[in-house]
Amino acid sequence: MKYKQKIVLAMLCLVSAGQALAQLEIEIVKSEVDALPIAVVPFAWNASQPPPAVAVDEVISADLYRSGLFAPLARRDMIEQPTAPVDVRFGTWRLLNTDALVIGQIDDDGDSAYRASFWLFDVNTGEQLLALQESIGVDNLRFGAHRIADRIYEALTGTPGAFATRIAFVIQTQLADRQSYELVVADADGYNQTSLVTDGQPLMSPAWSPDGRQLAYVSFARGNSTIILQDVYTGANRIIASFKGINGAPAFSPDGRRLALTLSRTGNPEVFLYDLQSGEFTQLTRHWAIDTEPVWTPDGRDILFTSDRGGKPQIYSIPAAGGEVERITFRGEINAAADISPDGQLLATAFAIDNVYKIAIHDRKNEQLRVLSDGILDESPSFAPNGSMLLYAAKEQGQGVLYAVSADGNVRQKLVTSAGDVREPVWSPFDQQ
Repeated sequence: MKYKQKIVLAMLCLVSAGQALAQLEIEIVKSEVDALPIAVVPFAWNASQPPPAVAVDEVISADLYRSGLFAPLARRDMIEQPTAPVDVRFGTWRLLNTDALVIGQIDDDGDSAYRASFWLFDVNTGEQLLALQESIGVDNLRFGAHRIADRIYEALTGTPGAFATRIAFVIQTQLADRQSYELVVADADGYNQTSLVTDGQPLMSPAWSPDGRQLAYVSFARGNSTIILQDVYTGANRIIASFKGINGAPAFSPDGRRLALTLSRTGNPEVFLYDLQSGEFTQLTRHWAIDTEPVWTPDGRDILFTSDRGGKPQIYSIPAAGGEVERITFRGEINAAADISPDGQLLATAFAIDNVYKIAIHDRKNEQLRVLSDGILDESPSFAPNGSMLLYAAKEQGQGVLYAVSADGNVRQKLVTSAGDVREPVWSPFDQQ
């Protein structure tokens, strides 16, 4: 398809993260991809309730624009606004140099839902690429618009979209007489921000469960570090580990049955496994060095972790069933805080030379290295669930900020918050509700 040929080199999907105490604003700071001209026409509002302040088409256009792959046509330039296929005149849209066209309608679907009908066309050929309906709860219209954007994105790129996902991150704010820490979850575009936990003591290392229903994180509310597992929807939580010493860096196994974590209960920071059903701990690494920041491979067979057993921190691998440790990274003085793409091919790390930390991608298949960021203290890379982009944290003028960057480095976006230090972002899995 023509569209895939135009953007196959990018193949990225940015889900821009959202609000925390102040809205996270999107600022594109780098873009080297030719964007596909697309028109998302205002959807006809036929529902009995008044239309929302922000229309469905605006949410869809904003999603596609933030991906860096699409250039939505401004409303003011739409000399026609069809809302049904019979009304479309492709010649008009060709004159407007638009390659793709989206039209739609919003109707009532019972007392508590809307029905969104939408169509996607190839303007140059007149081909209908999509004709779908979505049932959307009356209180979830924005999220429904993200789902529609995902459908459009996948139809035009061949890659599943991730606009209907979320991120979690930590915000540290200086109050008059103390520090405040918040664990925040937000929709992909920054709306529907929810503060899950607020405390005067540090919160860190959030990690999503594979079903997106739970977050494991580290809290210092009890004085010592404690790993807590919390239900995102009900708020119910339980303590996983609160031993003397270090309890940190939780990471869910792909099947959601176990956590990998770092404990110093045996004297030295080591990687342990925790069975969420039986409550049993199994020590995985045994070394005099510091072993920390475990992350599972997508197939669940191996665990990668950061260790300084070679002198400086690098990424190592060990079978989840136990066995020999293998060093994975060799380029750069330091590699830490690894994350793995869903296909297992790409490894993202905080990569340092001369104490300057940047986000780097290690291609495990082709043995290539790409540095994606340009800061001096960049950290905490986290892949989008479709593997096409990463979130990471950076320091600018003493304040923590978030960036999102495509896995090929062609598009980078800054997510700016007006209050507090934003840190330790982690992208959710695909929505499974």
